[in-house]
Amino acid sequence: MIVRPRPTAFGLLFILRGSIVPLILPRLLVVVAVSEAVVWGHHLAPGRLGDINPAPFTLLGLALSIFLGFRNNACYERWWEGRKQWGQLLGESRSLARDCVALLPDDAGLRRQCGHRVVAFAHALRCQLRGADDQVLRDWLSLPEWSWVARSRNKPDAIMLCQAAAFAALLGEGRLTDMRYRILSERMEAMTAIHTACERLRSTPTPFTYTLLLHRTAWLFCLLLPFGMVGSLGLATPVLTAILAYAFFGLDALGEELEEPFGESANALPLDAMARGIEIAVGQALGDEILPDALAPKNDVLL
Repeated sequence: MIVRPRPTAFGLLFILRGSIVPLILPRLLVVVAVSEAVVWGHHLAPGRLGDINPAPFTLLGLALSIFLGFRNNACYERWWEGRKQWGQLLGESRSLARDCVALLPDDAGLRRQCGHRVVAFAHALRCQLRGADDQVLRDWLSLPEWSWVARSRNKPDAIMLCQAAAFAALLGEGRLTDMRYRILSERMEAMTAIHTACERLRSTPTPFTYTLLLHRTAWLFCLLLPFGMVGSLGLATPVLTAILAYAFFGLDALGEELEEPFGESANALPLDAMARGIEIAVGQALGDEILPDALAPKNDVLL
């Protein structure tokens, strides 16, 4: 996620870091090259390209902008839903860590182990959503638990099974009352619901046909636009075409990034930073004196 101080109004015109320009620059160059070729052809034979009515391009551009707006709204809704789920995960992790300290028997090792499973769950979910290396879980799980979790196809769920088994064992031993077990169980159910919601977002993208239709339409509009504008704009045709191409290709590319809220693009959610936030919250609940630092943006991007 892009995190940077807001620049001045004049500075916004020239910022490249964090903008969509580097991603769509090849497309812009192609469109500008076609526009210049059309201008050159019109200069050689002005009668052949100057009779095209620009009205259809106006209607097509209006329809395309509306369709892109609908798609970007849908993609942003996916991004915001992912952010809400991870925000809720942070809250539930704090609550479960606090309840572990307050409700479990007075055993520092037991409480710490349960708190570390909370952190391991957050990292396991992050790695699952991003397809990242999950060796970091070894730092938060005991060796027997890691050996069992490593063989699981769904590591966040396996960690919750370990947590539930630990609470059930305490209940069976009479060291945990029914009411306290119910409170802890409700916290785990809430975290499992967040896990399921994130899996749903990751496994259900926006319809590919819709994305393909808008992508092709944007290309056709930008490539055909110079033919309709060259008669009235002349040498200024590449400039107008580049501006419109920047808007349409930029919205298209931005929608692609927002469609994957758990990816590693500059506009994706900062899962690493949020998992670190859970580490800090659990450490505070356990009374750790040394806590890790919150992740800082690198090149204005928070991962």
